[in-house]
Amino acid sequence: MVEILNYRNALPLDSMLLEYRLESVLGAGGFGMTYLAYDTVLEKKVAIKEYLPVELAVRAPNGGIVPVNSGSDYNYKWGLERFLQEARLLAKFSHPNIVSVLRFFEANGTAYMVMNYESGLSFSQFLKRTPQPDEAMLVGMLLPLLEGLQAVHEAGFLHRDIKPSNLFMRDSGQPVLLDFGSARLAAGATTRTMTSILTPGYAPLEQYSNDGNQGPWTDIYSLAAVLYRAVTGDNPPDVVTRLKDDAVMDQLVARRDRFTAAFLHAINRGLGVDEKKRPQSVPEWKAMFAGEAHASPPAAHADGDPATGEKTLRVESSAAGAPFWKKMSMAQMTTFAAGALALFMVIGGAELFDRFSDSGSGNGGNGGDNAAIESPGKLTPREFYLLDRDRSGYLTPEEVKGDAVIEQNFRKLDRNHDGRLSLEEFTSSR
Repeated sequence: MVEILNYRNALPLDSMLLEYRLESVLGAGGFGMTYLAYDTVLEKKVAIKEYLPVELAVRAPNGGIVPVNSGSDYNYKWGLERFLQEARLLAKFSHPNIVSVLRFFEANGTAYMVMNYESGLSFSQFLKRTPQPDEAMLVGMLLPLLEGLQAVHEAGFLHRDIKPSNLFMRDSGQPVLLDFGSARLAAGATTRTMTSILTPGYAPLEQYSNDGNQGPWTDIYSLAAVLYRAVTGDNPPDVVTRLKDDAVMDQLVARRDRFTAAFLHAINRGLGVDEKKRPQSVPEWKAMFAGEAHASPPAAHADGDPATGEKTLRVESSAAGAPFWKKMSMAQMTTFAAGALALFMVIGGAELFDRFSDSGSGNGGNGGDNAAIESPGKLTPREFYLLDRDRSGYLTPEEVKGDAVIEQNFRKLDRNHDGRLSLEEFTSSR
């Protein structure tokens, strides 16, 4: 049942807008109002969004929208045109995870979008009902949204206003991306209240400037912020405050008991303050959630260390089917283990034995936290984060200096030869 709310600037309920009878107000913001309406021709419910920037225009007694003064006329019309451009583009999309625009029209001195009415609740409401969603649930929501967002980006369009209230969860569980923000950005950029079109915590730094370098990475930041909210239970800190004191990664790492390292690392990378250090495209970011820097990542699983209880990432090839050891008999496994142990001792067991001995004595040649790192075969996300002192999401030769084993294997681990190690490369030796 739809809750009927009263809004001062709303059109009268039960009034007609072309063939649509307005039944209630679904919501209102600084740049528009959304109604639940009944299509008397097709006999179904629809949602209608009205362009109404409250700082630029007001509702006249006859129901029309007029600029508040002559000085606002240019900005109002400019924003109106951007609203219509947004409607034209969304009307071309037919994607299950993007809000569908059925038609758009101009009336009452403004413009309207007619959209399918979806039954469900916003993601912000969902989080109130399910305050601690698990990783499987979040990934199930995320992947369809990324497919829709990629389609939007490939069309040369950006959302620019992703936040929990703009993600909608259908009753079926399928997510929908709502309320594209290009019209708000275009209109707000010419007014004194630029920050009023931003949602603190969900907007990246480049959106605080009219000439900021915006691109797919802008929407990636906002969606990563939504995941941060779901994982930590708190709204993400405003990006401006992060310039001075950034605790985002610490908060994510603290949730390692419930989420895999790859999942948390992908969120952290998406929340990079510097847009150049974020994933630059949806496919690049999507791959990180599986712990692989490839467009078609293999499946990722979380294994627990029985001694510490700490989770680490194990990756299996999706093309290989079941792990080979599950297909072996006990005799075959015994023979294989003996052969592997012999090969291990031949190709480097002595060096690794020395390493284990140093680590056990508490010296290790490194001192401090680095002494916990034993060999390329034992590298874990925890050790990655300990070494990543500048929290850039990468390890440089300078950061691993003093650890003989990692230094010697640095070039081998650096699979893409960019002179640094990502978390995926660091843990790939496992």
